[in-house]
Amino acid sequence: MLKPVGAEEAAQLPSLRSRAPVPALAPGPAAPDGSRASARLGLACLLLLLLLSLPARVDTSWWYIGALGARVICDNIPGLVSRQRQLCQRYPDIMRSVGEGAREWIRECQHQFRHHRWNCTTLDRDHTVFGRVMLRSSREAAFVYAISSAGVVHAITRACSQGELSVCSCDPYTRGRHHDQRGDFDWGGCSDNIHYGVRFAKAFVDAKEKRLKDARALMNLHNNRCGRTAVRRFLKLECKCHGVSGSCTLRTCWRALSDFRRTGDYLRRRYDGAVQVTATQDGANFTAARQGYRRATRTDLVYFDNSPDYCVLDKAAGSLGTAGRVCSKTSKGTDGCEIMCCGRGYDTTRVTRVTQCECKFHWCCAVRCKECRNTVDVHTCKAPKKAEWLDQT
Repeated sequence: MLKPVGAEEAAQLPSLRSRAPVPALAPGPAAPDGSRASARLGLACLLLLLLLSLPARVDTSWWYIGALGARVICDNIPGLVSRQRQLCQRYPDIMRSVGEGAREWIRECQHQFRHHRWNCTTLDRDHTVFGRVMLRSSREAAFVYAISSAGVVHAITRACSQGELSVCSCDPYTRGRHHDQRGDFDWGGCSDNIHYGVRFAKAFVDAKEKRLKDARALMNLHNNRCGRTAVRRFLKLECKCHGVSGSCTLRTCWRALSDFRRTGDYLRRRYDGAVQVTATQDGANFTAARQGYRRATRTDLVYFDNSPDYCVLDKAAGSLGTAGRVCSKTSKGTDGCEIMCCGRGYDTTRVTRVTQCECKFHWCCAVRCKECRNTVDVHTCKAPKKAEWLDQT
């Protein structure tokens, strides 16, 4: 039987108390002893297969919700701690939003790192989503925790305002008159409910780290908070003018979420300027990793460990290597063949691409295009020499 939500959750989410508890299922007819024994044996086998399918010493995560889509069944999601499972069972509609948020932030992560050696690759049918790369307390882990937390805030806030959730709606706090650099205005419309999105994301996402209370948990909690505040940072003011001929003598305004790309771009800059730290002796705060390093602020991403170079396949580090990755022959940046291929060189393949071109509108109502063929050179990184690859695996 599920335990009630703790006092800390109740304080963060007042609406949890008002929800009626999930009714228990009525017991069915008693099964024969043989059927019960078979059922127990089948359940044991299922649990054993699930445990064997997880990589050794890699914690599972709520991130896997994104792979489940609409099939979110709380008892079957690996990696949830008890408080997360309680919230999942009480708010299945919010869990669908969490799953949508997970898919959105993973796409954004892959966009931000598409030209880097580590490109936020996910692993199919892997409950850890990213594999062993998240075991290291690196810059990449800091970014993933921050953007995953931001993705949950963004998805839940959007779902509240769009009327998709029964427990929240528009922001109830934006009422009355206010002013900005253009003058006075009235709050109206439907402001995005960022307050509820932040509160639920904090209760759900931080639940696992608050149980562990070690240095890595402290790092994760800090980066989770950076992600939540990043979404709030890009709330924008949208207004509608009223008056004769749209003179805008009166304005009605509301707060709206910005596109998630702005949050992703901001956190990517935070990744570039992330601060390497160590935990203090009491484990309650951070200090600079080396003398002369600047101290981390509340908006900085923090990390403990240096990243691997991600050049070659390294199962222990979770690196997939860059062999076969497409690179740019002319670029001097991270997408250039010299950096992407780690000095190993590249192969060139000539390919023909077919695209639509010279499109014209024909009345009424069709658009007709020609097919254009372009021959281009595609450059891909060479694989490392066999001896070098064996050293890493």
